[in-house]
Amino acid sequence: MLRRNFIHTVLGAASAFAIPRFSRAQQTSVTTVAGTGVAGYETEGSAGLPATATPVNNPYGVVVGPDGALYFCEVNTGRTRRLELGLGRLTTIAGSGESAYSGDAGPALRASFAAPHEIRFDADGHLFVVERDSHTVRRIDGITGIVSTLVGTTEAGYSGDGGAASAAQLRQPHSIAFDASGNLLICDIGNSRVRSIDMESGIITTLAGTGERVATPDSGPLSGTPLLGPRSLCTDPDGNAYLVLREGNAVYRLDLQGSSLRRIAGTGMKGYSGDGGAAIDASFNGPKGIAYSATDHSLYIVDTENHVIRRLALGSGIIDTILGTGARGDGPDGRPLSCMLNRPHGVVVHAGVVYVTDSENHRIRAVAGVVS
Repeated sequence: MLRRNFIHTVLGAASAFAIPRFSRAQQTSVTTVAGTGVAGYETEGSAGLPATATPVNNPYGVVVGPDGALYFCEVNTGRTRRLELGLGRLTTIAGSGESAYSGDAGPALRASFAAPHEIRFDADGHLFVVERDSHTVRRIDGITGIVSTLVGTTEAGYSGDGGAASAAQLRQPHSIAFDASGNLLICDIGNSRVRSIDMESGIITTLAGTGERVATPDSGPLSGTPLLGPRSLCTDPDGNAYLVLREGNAVYRLDLQGSSLRRIAGTGMKGYSGDGGAAIDASFNGPKGIAYSATDHSLYIVDTENHVIRRLALGSGIIDTILGTGARGDGPDGRPLSCMLNRPHGVVVHAGVVYVTDSENHRIRAVAGVVS
Protein backbone atom coordinates (compact mmCIF):
# COMPACT_ATOMS: atom_id res chain seq x y z
CA MET A 1 0.00 0.00 0.00
CA LEU A 2 1.10 3.56 -0.71
CA ARG A 3 1.17 4.63 2.90
CA ARG A 4 3.56 1.81 3.78
CA ASN A 5 5.96 2.23 0.87
CA PHE A 6 6.25 5.30 -1.37
CA ILE A 7 4.84 7.84 1.09
CA HIS A 8 6.65 6.30 4.05
CA THR A 9 9.95 6.56 2.15
CA VAL A 10 9.36 10.18 1.13
CA LEU A 11 8.31 11.41 4.55
CA GLY A 12 10.89 10.05 6.95
CA ALA A 13 10.55 10.90 10.62
CA ALA A 14 7.61 12.84 12.05
CA SER A 15 7.74 16.42 13.27
CA ALA A 16 6.93 17.53 16.78
CA PHE A 17 4.77 20.44 15.65
CA ALA A 18 1.03 19.97 16.01
CA ILE A 19 -1.95 21.28 14.08
CA PRO A 20 -4.55 22.85 16.37
CA ARG A 21 -7.16 20.35 17.44
CA PHE A 22 -10.84 21.24 17.81
CA SER A 23 -12.62 20.75 21.11
CA ARG A 24 -16.32 21.04 21.81
CA ALA A 25 -15.75 24.61 22.95
CA GLN A 26 -14.33 25.37 19.51
CA GLN A 27 -17.27 24.09 17.50
CA THR A 28 -18.14 26.18 14.45
CA SER A 29 -14.66 27.61 14.28
CA VAL A 30 -12.20 28.00 11.40
CA THR A 31 -8.44 27.66 11.70
CA THR A 32 -5.56 27.91 9.22
CA VAL A 33 -3.71 24.58 9.19
CA ALA A 34 -1.15 25.29 6.44
CA GLY A 35 0.25 28.33 4.67
CA THR A 36 1.24 31.84 5.69
CA GLY A 37 -0.93 33.90 3.34
CA VAL A 38 2.02 34.56 1.02
CA ALA A 39 2.85 32.32 -1.94
CA GLY A 40 6.19 30.57 -1.63
CA TYR A 41 8.08 27.38 -0.98
CA GLU A 42 10.57 26.23 1.61
CA THR A 43 12.31 22.90 1.69
CA GLU A 44 10.52 20.84 4.28
CA GLY A 45 12.38 20.40 7.50
CA SER A 46 15.18 22.85 6.63
CA ALA A 47 13.91 25.47 9.04
CA GLY A 48 11.97 23.21 11.39
CA LEU A 49 8.78 25.13 10.69
CA PRO A 50 5.24 23.89 11.34
CA ALA A 51 2.78 23.86 8.42
CA THR A 52 1.18 27.10 9.60
CA ALA A 53 4.54 28.87 9.18
CA THR A 54 5.41 27.20 5.87
CA PRO A 55 4.27 28.87 2.64
CA VAL A 56 2.12 27.12 0.06
CA ASN A 57 1.33 28.35 -3.45
CA ASN A 58 -2.21 28.54 -4.84
CA PRO A 59 -3.55 25.18 -3.59
CA TYR A 60 -6.42 23.68 -5.60
CA GLY A 61 -7.57 20.07 -5.25
CA VAL A 62 -7.54 18.47 -1.81
CA VAL A 63 -8.21 14.88 -0.66
CA VAL A 64 -7.61 12.59 2.29
CA GLY A 65 -5.17 9.79 1.58
CA PRO A 66 -5.31 6.13 2.61
CA ASP A 67 -3.00 7.02 5.50
CA GLY A 68 -5.40 9.64 6.91
CA ALA A 69 -3.21 12.57 5.88
CA LEU A 70 -4.39 15.54 3.82
CA TYR A 71 -3.04 15.91 0.28
CA PHE A 72 -3.34 18.95 -1.97
CA CYS A 73 -1.95 20.07 -5.30
CA GLU A 74 -0.54 23.50 -6.16
CA VAL A 75 -1.70 24.65 -9.57
CA ASN A 76 1.17 27.11 -10.10
CA THR A 77 4.09 24.90 -9.08
CA GLY A 78 2.75 21.48 -10.05
CA ARG A 79 3.62 20.08 -6.64
CA THR A 80 1.49 17.69 -4.60
CA ARG A 81 1.99 18.10 -0.87
CA ARG A 82 1.08 16.07 2.20
CA LEU A 83 -0.13 17.53 5.50
CA GLU A 84 0.12 15.17 8.46
CA LEU A 85 -2.91 16.27 10.42
CA GLY A 86 -1.87 15.08 13.85
CA LEU A 87 1.60 16.60 13.77
CA GLY A 88 1.45 19.63 11.49
CA ARG A 89 4.17 18.27 9.22
CA LEU A 90 4.11 19.46 5.60
CA THR A 91 6.05 17.55 2.93
CA THR A 92 6.19 17.40 -0.86
CA ILE A 93 5.51 14.00 -2.39
CA ALA A 94 5.38 14.86 -6.11
CA GLY A 95 6.53 17.60 -8.43
CA SER A 96 9.83 19.35 -9.06
CA GLY A 97 8.31 22.82 -8.71
CA GLU A 98 8.38 23.44 -12.46
CA SER A 99 5.04 23.79 -14.23
CA ALA A 100 5.61 21.41 -17.13
CA TYR A 101 4.91 17.90 -18.38
CA SER A 102 7.88 15.64 -17.80
CA GLY A 103 9.14 12.73 -15.77
CA ASP A 104 7.16 9.68 -16.89
CA ALA A 105 8.87 6.41 -15.91
CA GLY A 106 10.75 8.24 -13.15
CA PRO A 107 10.17 9.11 -9.49
CA ALA A 108 7.38 11.53 -8.59
CA LEU A 109 9.64 14.09 -6.92
CA ARG A 110 11.67 14.52 -10.12
CA ALA A 111 8.62 14.77 -12.38
CA SER A 112 6.92 18.00 -13.40
CA PHE A 113 3.18 18.54 -13.64
CA ALA A 114 1.43 21.16 -15.76
CA ALA A 115 -1.27 22.98 -13.77
CA PRO A 116 -2.72 20.12 -11.69
CA HIS A 117 -6.29 20.93 -10.68
CA GLU A 118 -7.27 17.85 -8.67
CA ILE A 119 -5.84 14.66 -7.21
CA ARG A 120 -7.52 11.39 -6.22
CA PHE A 121 -6.51 8.07 -4.71
CA ASP A 122 -7.90 4.79 -6.01
CA ALA A 123 -8.82 1.85 -3.77
CA ASP A 124 -5.28 0.45 -4.04
CA GLY A 125 -3.59 3.64 -2.88
CA HIS A 126 -2.32 4.89 -6.24
CA LEU A 127 -2.47 8.65 -6.72
CA PHE A 128 -3.95 10.24 -9.86
CA VAL A 129 -3.29 13.82 -10.98
CA VAL A 130 -5.34 15.69 -13.59
CA GLU A 131 -3.31 18.31 -15.47
CA ARG A 132 -5.11 21.13 -17.21
CA ASP A 133 -2.22 22.39 -19.32
CA SER A 134 -0.84 19.05 -20.52
CA HIS A 135 -4.37 17.71 -21.18
CA THR A 136 -3.59 14.50 -19.32
CA VAL A 137 -4.31 12.40 -16.26
CA ARG A 138 -1.21 10.85 -14.72
CA ARG A 139 -0.70 8.09 -12.18
CA ILE A 140 1.80 7.84 -9.34
CA ASP A 141 2.32 4.22 -8.33
CA GLY A 142 1.53 3.70 -4.67
CA ILE A 143 4.43 1.32 -4.09
CA THR A 144 7.25 2.62 -6.26
CA GLY A 145 6.34 6.30 -6.65
CA ILE A 146 6.90 6.02 -10.41
CA VAL A 147 4.90 8.35 -12.68
CA SER A 148 3.05 7.31 -15.84
CA THR A 149 0.39 8.85 -18.08
CA LEU A 150 -3.02 7.18 -17.92
CA VAL A 151 -4.91 9.26 -20.46
CA GLY A 152 -4.05 11.99 -22.92
CA THR A 153 -1.44 12.60 -25.60
CA THR A 154 -0.45 16.11 -24.31
CA GLU A 155 -2.12 17.57 -27.42
CA ALA A 156 -5.49 19.23 -26.85
CA GLY A 157 -8.36 17.63 -28.75
CA TYR A 158 -11.30 15.31 -28.59
CA SER A 159 -10.67 11.77 -29.73
CA GLY A 160 -10.31 8.18 -28.62
CA ASP A 161 -13.75 7.09 -27.44
CA GLY A 162 -14.05 3.31 -27.60
CA GLY A 163 -10.28 2.86 -27.52
CA ALA A 164 -7.36 2.94 -25.14
CA ALA A 165 -7.37 5.95 -22.84
CA SER A 166 -3.63 6.37 -23.32
CA ALA A 167 -4.23 7.27 -26.98
CA ALA A 168 -7.23 9.54 -26.38
CA GLN A 169 -7.24 13.33 -26.37
CA LEU A 170 -8.61 15.66 -23.71
CA ARG A 171 -8.92 19.43 -23.71
CA GLN A 172 -8.12 21.21 -20.44
CA PRO A 173 -9.41 18.55 -18.02
CA HIS A 174 -10.14 19.95 -14.57
CA SER A 175 -11.55 17.28 -12.26
CA ILE A 176 -11.43 13.53 -11.65
CA ALA A 177 -13.28 11.12 -9.34
CA PHE A 178 -13.69 7.36 -8.99
CA ASP A 179 -17.26 6.09 -9.08
CA ALA A 180 -18.67 3.24 -7.01
CA SER A 181 -17.64 0.73 -9.70
CA GLY A 182 -14.05 1.96 -9.81
CA ASN A 183 -14.32 3.81 -13.11
CA LEU A 184 -12.44 7.09 -13.38
CA LEU A 185 -14.63 10.06 -14.34
CA ILE A 186 -13.05 13.15 -15.90
CA CYS A 187 -14.44 16.66 -16.34
CA ASP A 188 -13.16 17.31 -19.87
CA ILE A 189 -14.19 20.94 -19.62
CA GLY A 190 -12.66 22.16 -22.88
CA ASN A 191 -14.74 19.57 -24.69
CA SER A 192 -17.87 20.25 -22.58
CA ARG A 193 -18.05 16.58 -21.66
CA VAL A 194 -17.63 14.10 -18.83
CA ARG A 195 -15.50 11.14 -19.89
CA SER A 196 -15.23 7.75 -18.19
CA ILE A 197 -12.37 5.25 -18.11
CA ASP A 198 -13.03 1.59 -17.38
CA MET A 199 -10.00 0.88 -15.20
CA GLU A 200 -10.18 -2.85 -15.94
CA SER A 201 -10.00 -2.52 -19.71
CA GLY A 202 -8.44 0.92 -20.06
CA ILE A 203 -11.17 1.96 -22.50
CA ILE A 204 -12.40 5.56 -22.52
CA THR A 205 -15.91 6.71 -23.44
CA THR A 206 -18.01 9.86 -23.20
CA LEU A 207 -20.45 9.62 -20.31
CA ALA A 208 -22.29 12.91 -20.80
CA GLY A 209 -22.07 16.09 -22.85
CA THR A 210 -22.24 16.80 -26.54
CA GLY A 211 -19.47 19.34 -27.00
CA GLU A 212 -22.02 22.16 -27.30
CA ARG A 213 -21.61 25.14 -24.97
CA VAL A 214 -25.32 25.61 -24.41
CA ALA A 215 -27.57 25.53 -21.35
CA THR A 216 -28.05 22.15 -19.69
CA PRO A 217 -31.71 21.14 -19.29
CA ASP A 218 -33.10 20.42 -15.84
CA SER A 219 -33.16 16.69 -16.53
CA GLY A 220 -32.43 14.21 -19.26
CA PRO A 221 -30.40 11.18 -20.27
CA LEU A 222 -26.64 11.24 -19.75
CA SER A 223 -25.98 10.53 -23.39
CA GLY A 224 -26.80 13.36 -25.74
CA THR A 225 -27.42 16.04 -23.09
CA PRO A 226 -25.19 19.16 -23.30
CA LEU A 227 -23.16 20.31 -20.31
CA LEU A 228 -22.35 23.99 -19.81
CA GLY A 229 -18.94 24.11 -18.15
CA PRO A 230 -18.55 20.72 -16.40
CA ARG A 231 -15.95 21.91 -13.87
CA SER A 232 -15.85 19.52 -10.90
CA LEU A 233 -17.38 16.28 -9.70
CA CYS A 234 -17.56 13.92 -6.76
CA THR A 235 -19.25 10.57 -6.18
CA ASP A 236 -21.09 8.68 -3.46
CA PRO A 237 -21.11 4.94 -2.62
CA ASP A 238 -24.60 4.49 -4.11
CA GLY A 239 -23.70 4.91 -7.77
CA ASN A 240 -24.27 8.65 -8.09
CA ALA A 241 -21.99 11.43 -9.25
CA TYR A 242 -22.50 15.10 -8.48
CA LEU A 243 -21.41 17.56 -11.13
CA VAL A 244 -20.74 21.29 -10.76
CA LEU A 245 -21.27 23.41 -13.86
CA ARG A 246 -19.00 26.46 -13.78
CA GLU A 247 -20.69 28.53 -16.49
CA GLY A 248 -24.01 26.83 -15.81
CA ASN A 249 -23.92 27.92 -12.13
CA ALA A 250 -25.67 24.74 -11.02
CA VAL A 251 -25.18 21.30 -9.49
CA TYR A 252 -26.51 18.12 -11.12
CA ARG A 253 -26.98 14.62 -9.81
CA LEU A 254 -25.81 11.98 -12.29
CA ASP A 255 -27.50 8.62 -11.81
CA LEU A 256 -24.78 6.44 -13.28
CA GLN A 257 -26.80 3.23 -13.16
CA GLY A 258 -29.95 4.83 -14.55
CA SER A 259 -27.97 6.89 -17.10
CA SER A 260 -29.81 10.11 -16.31
CA LEU A 261 -29.11 13.52 -14.83
CA ARG A 262 -31.15 16.05 -12.87
CA ARG A 263 -30.51 19.55 -11.56
CA ILE A 264 -30.51 19.63 -7.75
CA ALA A 265 -29.08 23.09 -7.01
CA GLY A 266 -28.73 26.44 -8.70
CA THR A 267 -31.07 28.26 -11.03
CA GLY A 268 -28.39 28.73 -13.68
CA MET A 269 -28.38 32.48 -13.07
CA LYS A 270 -25.23 34.05 -11.64
CA GLY A 271 -25.64 35.40 -8.10
CA TYR A 272 -25.43 34.65 -4.39
CA SER A 273 -28.79 33.85 -2.91
CA GLY A 274 -30.97 31.13 -1.43
CA ASP A 275 -29.42 30.29 1.93
CA GLY A 276 -31.93 28.71 4.27
CA GLY A 277 -34.18 27.62 1.42
CA ALA A 278 -34.38 25.05 -1.32
CA ALA A 279 -31.06 24.63 -3.15
CA ILE A 280 -32.92 24.32 -6.44
CA ASP A 281 -33.86 28.01 -6.09
CA ALA A 282 -30.40 29.22 -5.00
CA SER A 283 -27.87 31.02 -7.17
CA PHE A 284 -24.11 30.50 -7.53
CA ASN A 285 -21.25 32.40 -9.10
CA GLY A 286 -18.74 30.21 -10.89
CA PRO A 287 -18.68 27.18 -8.55
CA LYS A 288 -15.48 25.17 -8.96
CA GLY A 289 -15.38 22.40 -6.37
CA ILE A 290 -17.57 19.83 -4.64
CA ALA A 291 -17.28 17.03 -2.08
CA TYR A 292 -19.73 14.43 -0.79
CA SER A 293 -19.89 13.80 2.97
CA ALA A 294 -21.36 10.46 4.02
CA THR A 295 -21.45 11.57 7.66
CA ASP A 296 -24.29 14.03 7.10
CA HIS A 297 -25.33 12.98 3.57
CA SER A 298 -24.47 16.41 2.27
CA LEU A 299 -22.63 18.10 -0.55
CA TYR A 300 -20.07 20.79 0.21
CA ILE A 301 -19.88 23.18 -2.73
CA VAL A 302 -17.07 25.65 -3.42
CA ASP A 303 -18.86 28.76 -4.67
CA THR A 304 -15.59 30.22 -5.90
CA GLU A 305 -16.48 33.63 -7.26
CA ASN A 306 -18.72 34.28 -4.24
CA HIS A 307 -15.75 33.34 -2.01
CA VAL A 308 -17.83 30.99 0.15
CA ILE A 309 -18.34 27.30 0.92
CA ARG A 310 -21.94 26.14 0.89
CA ARG A 311 -23.61 22.97 2.15
CA LEU A 312 -26.48 21.19 0.44
CA ALA A 313 -28.24 18.74 2.76
CA LEU A 314 -29.36 16.03 0.34
CA GLY A 315 -32.09 14.76 2.65
CA SER A 316 -33.91 18.08 2.91
CA GLY A 317 -32.63 19.88 -0.18
CA ILE A 318 -31.79 22.95 1.96
CA ILE A 319 -28.66 25.00 1.25
CA ASP A 320 -26.65 27.23 3.57
CA THR A 321 -23.26 28.92 3.77
CA ILE A 322 -20.80 27.39 6.22
CA LEU A 323 -17.68 29.49 5.53
CA GLY A 324 -17.08 32.95 4.09
CA THR A 325 -18.81 36.32 3.97
CA GLY A 326 -19.39 36.70 0.24
CA ALA A 327 -16.61 39.29 0.07
CA ARG A 328 -13.06 38.68 -1.11
CA GLY A 329 -10.44 38.88 1.64
CA ASP A 330 -8.20 36.95 4.02
CA GLY A 331 -9.75 35.79 7.28
CA PRO A 332 -9.69 36.28 10.12
CA ASP A 333 -9.75 32.79 11.59
CA GLY A 334 -12.33 32.21 14.27
CA ARG A 335 -15.98 32.51 13.30
CA PRO A 336 -16.58 30.79 9.94
CA LEU A 337 -19.19 33.27 8.72
CA SER A 338 -16.88 36.19 9.50
CA CYS A 339 -13.85 34.69 7.75
CA MET A 340 -13.28 36.01 4.23
CA LEU A 341 -11.86 33.76 1.50
CA ASN A 342 -10.09 34.48 -1.77
CA ARG A 343 -11.29 32.31 -4.67
CA PRO A 344 -11.27 28.89 -2.96
CA HIS A 345 -11.20 25.81 -5.21
CA GLY A 346 -11.04 22.58 -3.20
CA VAL A 347 -12.97 21.01 -0.34
CA VAL A 348 -12.98 17.68 1.48
CA VAL A 349 -14.67 16.45 4.67
CA HIS A 350 -12.74 14.22 7.06
CA ALA A 351 -13.48 13.15 10.64
CA GLY A 352 -16.13 15.85 11.02
CA VAL A 353 -13.87 18.68 9.78
CA VAL A 354 -14.26 20.53 6.47
CA TYR A 355 -10.90 21.30 4.82
CA VAL A 356 -10.78 24.06 2.22
CA THR A 357 -8.04 25.24 -0.14
CA ASP A 358 -8.27 29.02 0.18
CA SER A 359 -6.42 29.29 -3.10
CA GLU A 360 -5.46 32.92 -3.58
CA ASN A 361 -4.84 33.39 0.14
CA HIS A 362 -2.32 30.52 -0.16
CA ARG A 363 -3.77 28.75 2.87
CA ILE A 364 -5.49 25.53 3.88
CA ARG A 365 -8.32 26.20 6.35
CA ALA A 366 -10.21 23.76 8.57
CA VAL A 367 -13.78 24.29 9.73
CA ALA A 368 -15.03 22.38 12.77
CA GLY A 369 -18.53 22.01 14.11
CA VAL A 370 -20.57 22.20 10.90
CA VAL A 371 -20.73 18.48 10.06
CA SER A 372 -23.39 16.78 12.14
